[in-house]
Amino acid sequence: MKKSILLLLTFALATSVFAQNQTTFILVRHAEKADDGTRNPPLNDDGKKRALSLASLLENQEITALYSTPYKRTRETLQPLAEKKGLETLEYEPRAGEDWLARLYNDHANGTVVIVGHSNTIPSIANKLLGEETFSQFNEKEYSNLIVVVGTEVGNGKLVRLNF
Repeated sequence: MKKSILLLLTFALATSVFAQNQTTFILVRHAEKADDGTRNPPLNDDGKKRALSLASLLENQEITALYSTPYKRTRETLQPLAEKKGLETLEYEPRAGEDWLARLYNDHANGTVVIVGHSNTIPSIANKLLGEETFSQFNEKEYSNLIVVVGTEVGNGKLVRLNF
């Protein structure tokens, strides 16, 4: 419980300090996936719990848009948050480039955008937003990363990295 409270306080402080007149991107790797032998598995029970935890963590955060790759595990990671916020989850191409991110800055200026992706795509998106190679691919067994990047344009963001 103390960890959750500390995480919420850190998140609130970070977004309030950095986010004035800037766009906030909350980048999350999908939650734990089932090992069902397919290329498009759903979340397992731990993943469903983590998705609920993400929704609880962000329930008081004003969210402008939700983006997910077309895979079950990413969509299911955002589902509880989408339901709480009454927002539609929009789909994006996992290897989306800087043009897409620039459009997000334009379309959601001064808002907060949650993007759920994969162990190799979320670090890449974060690096593009930051304008530097800060992150490498996440460990395949690591699901707790939450990266917050705040900025006004692609390549000029400020970083807050949390775990949930």
